[in-house]
Amino acid sequence: MRNTLRRQIDDGRTPIGLAACVVRTVEIVTIARSCGFDLLLVDMEHGPIAIGDAASISVTACEAGLPCLVRVGAPYAPDLARVLDCGAEGVVVPHVETADEARLVVEKCRYLPVGKRSLPSPLARLGFRVPPAAQMMAEIEKDTFVVLMIESALGVANAEAIASVDGVDMLMIGANDLAADMGHVGAVEHPAIQAAFARIAGAAAAHGKAFGVIGVGEALLRSHAYDLGAKLIVATNDINLLIDRGLEVAARVRGLA
Repeated sequence: MRNTLRRQIDDGRTPIGLAACVVRTVEIVTIARSCGFDLLLVDMEHGPIAIGDAASISVTACEAGLPCLVRVGAPYAPDLARVLDCGAEGVVVPHVETADEARLVVEKCRYLPVGKRSLPSPLARLGFRVPPAAQMMAEIEKDTFVVLMIESALGVANAEAIASVDGVDMLMIGANDLAADMGHVGAVEHPAIQAAFARIAGAAAAHGKAFGVIGVGEALLRSHAYDLGAKLIVATNDINLLIDRGLEVAARVRGLA
């Protein structure tokens, strides 16, 4: 049985993820596993990672037993379903503000009867086997994970409607964009932002959806994630991991002189 994100959440765990924003090669899978992360999020929204890079990383992660999601650019991005066709276990869609946008994502990413995703050529997630269409759809659907990111005041206002859309698995907050849109740039700790987190988490729970966060510093993870029942935390990204550790090592070695 695959170590999927859905299985981790169903088992009561809160997976901790690493985002790949700069590293475009499959070595990031080994790095994530060696560090003890439970999940890899490949970021096509920011930075140089393209669809071919995301496909290579996703297939490698699948073979390595590491759940891998890919973040696209927006609800209207042309690669919504394509990243799933290329091997991603799930798709993360930023800047979702309305239930109509949520329904559009589901339509593109879910097979019938919930959505209208096109039947592709052989899929890496099935080892490129070609089972009968109905069997293929069922096997892929059971693990496919659709994550919608709420990152604006309008998205918060529509959180309950977004959460009610069938076929959505998780509402995730993009902390920094949300704080900026609500007029509190860089102040994720502001009471208004914390209240927005609570509202989104509550909307997700009320409709049987999971809740996740990205961009929340460690000092706020208790109040903005764990206390709100978060089921996924993207803790850091590849370049921050390198810079943070690099600064520490450089300063320590310099101090030996």
